[in-house]
Amino acid sequence: MSSNSDYKIVGGSPVRHDGVEKVTGRAAYGADFSLPGMLYGRVMRSEHAHARIKSIDTSAALALDGVLCAVTGDDFPTVSAEGQAVGEAPASVRDTAHNVMARGHARYHGHAIAAVAATSPDIAQQALALIKVDYEPLPHVTGVMEAVDGKVIVDEALLTDGEKGSGHTNVAATNLFERGDLEVGFDSADVVLEREYDSATIHQGYIEPHACVARVIEDGQVLLWVSSQGQFAMRDRSADVLGIPASKIRAIPAEIGGGFGGKTTVYLEPVAILMAQKTGRPVKMWMTREEVFRATGPAPGSHIRVKMGVTNDGDITAVDSDMWFEAGGYPGSAYGAGMQALIAPYDVDTFRIKGYDVLVNKPKSAAYRAPGAPNASHATESLIDELCEHIGMDPLEFRLRNAARKGTRQASGPAYPEIGMVETVEAAKAHEHYQTKLGPNQGRGVASGWWVNAGGEATAHIVIQPDGRPALVTGRPDIGGSRASQAMILAEELGIDVGDVKPMIGDTDSIGFNGVTGGSSVAYAAGLAVHEATQKLIEVLRERAALIWDVDASKVEWRDGAAHAKGQNSLTLRELAEQASATGGPLAADANVNAQGAAAAFGTHICDVEVDPETGKVDVIRYTVCQDAGRAIHRAYVEGQFQGGAAQGIGWALNEEYIYNQDGVMENAGFLDYRMPVALDLPMIEAVVVEVPNPKHPYGIRGVGENGIVAPLAAVANAIADATGVRLYSVPMSPPRVQAAIAAHASRHVGGASQKEEPAPVGA
Repeated sequence: MSSNSDYKIVGGSPVRHDGVEKVTGRAAYGADFSLPGMLYGRVMRSEHAHARIKSIDTSAALALDGVLCAVTGDDFPTVSAEGQAVGEAPASVRDTAHNVMARGHARYHGHAIAAVAATSPDIAQQALALIKVDYEPLPHVTGVMEAVDGKVIVDEALLTDGEKGSGHTNVAATNLFERGDLEVGFDSADVVLEREYDSATIHQGYIEPHACVARVIEDGQVLLWVSSQGQFAMRDRSADVLGIPASKIRAIPAEIGGGFGGKTTVYLEPVAILMAQKTGRPVKMWMTREEVFRATGPAPGSHIRVKMGVTNDGDITAVDSDMWFEAGGYPGSAYGAGMQALIAPYDVDTFRIKGYDVLVNKPKSAAYRAPGAPNASHATESLIDELCEHIGMDPLEFRLRNAARKGTRQASGPAYPEIGMVETVEAAKAHEHYQTKLGPNQGRGVASGWWVNAGGEATAHIVIQPDGRPALVTGRPDIGGSRASQAMILAEELGIDVGDVKPMIGDTDSIGFNGVTGGSSVAYAAGLAVHEATQKLIEVLRERAALIWDVDASKVEWRDGAAHAKGQNSLTLRELAEQASATGGPLAADANVNAQGAAAAFGTHICDVEVDPETGKVDVIRYTVCQDAGRAIHRAYVEGQFQGGAAQGIGWALNEEYIYNQDGVMENAGFLDYRMPVALDLPMIEAVVVEVPNPKHPYGIRGVGENGIVAPLAAVANAIADATGVRLYSVPMSPPRVQAAIAAHASRHVGGASQKEEPAPVGA
């Protein structure tokens, strides 16, 4: 670990700049925008999990007083099949367009079929009931392995990997990582275990539903107010779907009430724009909570088979795995990231990892906080726990022995730069939590996790206002405190109070292109842009001070918020701003970067549970996250990201899942029945901030937003196994499943409900 002692601001926890507006309720979210003459848009959704759409009749809806517009897939332009795949859970442009509004084929219950715009929300809702759709119901499939069997085909035109002659299939794509000789690797192992793991489809659970307002002015220019993780992505995807130039759309970011990866693509936005074009009036659209569940992108369910060999000394000799991920109704799951994550924390020379992207009759999957990695980690980290039990090795010692280090080659090929896997395991091992004694029916589990982290395009614009305070405009929406961290970097470099900085998020016409707030990229990429812009600004300030003093700029130093030169009184930002007109004009600087060199983040978690053997209820009684942040800019925000990720992972581990009935209809599409953890369900999650600086960033930043969700599934599973002697291989591990597993174990071992099962070696 390293210290932030050299910094005055970085590493602290100043008051957030957006706090007052949010706690007073004045912050404007997506559904808060209203315009004169505005219409209200609503969407009609498929009542079938899979069906051909033979005809749609909107005439009765259009005849209803107050309805000004009705659109179906026929009103949208035809999009080429060659459109580029985009996003964290990628979809081609054509698939995105067809997901926004079905074109003759409904692929899941809740798929958008038609939309109306009316003078009130009630009239719009009434109009939906008047639309007549003639469906031809088709067989459906919601299980990933059933889909692989191919008895029900979601898309009859689909070819695996686009290969002609592959026949009807639901496998849209595959990928393979392999190195070394598996036979030799497994032959050199003392113990080989092979297991299969299932992870349910779950939702990100953001509090704010999707919402937008679209206005089209007379020259065809579009104004789009949108709550999203990237206004540039909303602009570009909407333009793609509608077949108009991106420059015609100005996307204005609202505050965002959560996203976690689920607000990186379009659902309502192109529909609102199209209806605004047709009516000449602004159109506002928003989703109900039920629509969010039924029609937006969940995290994919998966089925993963893993075989691993180890020596009695604890060395991993070989790994063999097949990983099937649900894509939903259109191709593009997070299977690639899952493949990368499977053995990412470890130095493994011999492996074969094959991934499959599989269509099912569910909503098109989307990113969710380290997409694909929790599924993969659940499998590997659970299997490692079994192997450690078999060879009698401490699970943290095993992870330390096999830990990836600088120079370790990843499964995808590249070698790691400076990373902190070892340090997170050491932090967990040294933590008091790991030594605490457990009581009856209690168990402890550990697990490690990885996330790749990202960079990408980011811009920053700084202007010094007349009173000397800086205004900072960047272009990625703030979900987890990025405005505060960017203001802190600016203030640290300038040597001023962070409260004097005014950070803002610009719209698509006011600042250069920016990527989405995703991939744990914002602190890294935007922080790099802010740092670069600040260095340019300091040069401008030194030059202006040199003009005032009539000295060479090389003689001017900037420190502690002011310019200094030998023999001169210092000039503060305010004093330089007051003389800006006389020295060359406004004081401003910009930076435009495509940030490369983002470094992976690792975390190691410790989880204690207590299991009620009668009911199967699992209580998490203590939880500790040890994660490498590279450098914690705003420490409280970093700790909050650790805690939030762990909380969501615990929810996935214990309760969260999409429950489908025999008709392919989700039965728990609401927060009452979709069981997310609340404060009473969780202990205070302890956060240990490990700092192994990333040498590619001036502040050593690594992304922290996603890694926290990766390890909890396995950590909880391992803790339940420790408490009960029973191992579950599917998440969520809800009370009925835990109770059934305990009962089944007891029936096999009379009087042995607390006796541990010996793991069964395979091969040897």
